[in-house]
Amino acid sequence: MADHNDRTPIIPGQRQEPPATNGHDHNSPPPAPPLDKKQPQFAALHEWWDHAWETGGFLHGRWQDLRQAPELGWHAMANWVKAALAIAGACVLVILLDTATNIVVDALHHLLTAAPHVRVGTDTSTGVFAVVDQPIRSYIAAHSAALPISASTVYTVWQVVGLFGLIGGSFRSSGARLTWTAWGAASIAMVYSTAPADGRTIATGFAVLAWTAASAIALRGLTLRPSLFIHNAAPGIDIRPQIHVPAPTAPPTDGTPDNVHPLQQR
Repeated sequence: MADHNDRTPIIPGQRQEPPATNGHDHNSPPPAPPLDKKQPQFAALHEWWDHAWETGGFLHGRWQDLRQAPELGWHAMANWVKAALAIAGACVLVILLDTATNIVVDALHHLLTAAPHVRVGTDTSTGVFAVVDQPIRSYIAAHSAALPISASTVYTVWQVVGLFGLIGGSFRSSGARLTWTAWGAASIAMVYSTAPADGRTIATGFAVLAWTAASAIALRGLTLRPSLFIHNAAPGIDIRPQIHVPAPTAPPTDGTPDNVHPLQQR
């Protein structure tokens, strides 16, 4: 039974307030939990994934293209596989070219950095090589004082150009062979100009012989023999030159010489 002391006395004329319900009515049903909007999206994505891997689906067809590509070859494989391989190959090529460029630039940097350590104009070369090399060093040292680069750098560039002409000419490059010819003529001229007067002829002869011997590599395959080109305007005509000798006639039996012919009247 309810305790009568807990009842609030009712005062006539005063509005009665409903009892506190802590935010909801005991007689009303509890509120429904909030709907999760992500569940329908995940369900649709899961359904698309399952259908894509079924026979005839999008992902299943792409997987079949990849699996059959080695057997079909380049011409018969799917176009999107060709495009993907081409893009991948281009990326690899760009990476290799970038790496090779960095290596070449680094090597040239080290070469040009070490160039000032090369002594030009001094007796650094010995032996037969010094007969040709020393006049070239002296010529470069005497004529490069006004240049913005040092004489040793000019000497290094001169060596690099000669090496390029020698190697490129061996691969039958026309430009490299022209470079090799000009480089050899300039080297011989420098030797002749700077060599001592007493040994100028010998030094120049050594330079010519050295350049000629190295030209066997740089100018290999080059011949001075003239080439004959015959252009056949009518390839379908077969021309076979033949000599026909007429058969000898028998001499007359009546004794008349065979070189007498009657006059023909017109």
